[in-house]
Amino acid sequence: MKEISNQEKLLAVFVILATFLRLIPHPLNFTPITSLALFSGVMFNRKWLGLIIPLIAMFLSDIILGFSMISFWVYASFGLITLFGWFIKKMNIHSILLSSIIFFIVSNFGVWVLGYPHTIEGILLCYTMAIPFFGYSIIGDLFWGFVIKFSYKFIENKIYKTI
Repeated sequence: MKEISNQEKLLAVFVILATFLRLIPHPLNFTPITSLALFSGVMFNRKWLGLIIPLIAMFLSDIILGFSMISFWVYASFGLITLFGWFIKKMNIHSILLSSIIFFIVSNFGVWVLGYPHTIEGILLCYTMAIPFFGYSIIGDLFWGFVIKFSYKFIENKIYKTI
């Protein structure tokens, strides 16, 4: 069995922090999970580990916050964002915004499937009603994306280079 690298240990710390940050009061959808999913896809060499990292953070916090009918769709969106990170291999403003869009489309598709009429009007209403939450998602994803990216780079340069 392969030993856990310093990079993977640091990313595990990010999971713990992301879990905690999801539990404290915050504006709706202003959490680091989307950014963590993208970051995990970009940074992990072991793809399976990158895929489960954001899901672990969600699962741990959902144990306390509670699961809902939409959980499947939310988890699926984070899985897709991680896969997206694998393919683009970079975390910048464009990839973060695209991650926000993936989350918006997938999670709200689930809301439509579970709670709106299965008509064109129903899906349009569902996505229209979700627009106010999308603003918080974008701002939170950009904020947390750059916090995660630059915190990681800082720690990697300052701590791991001196060990």
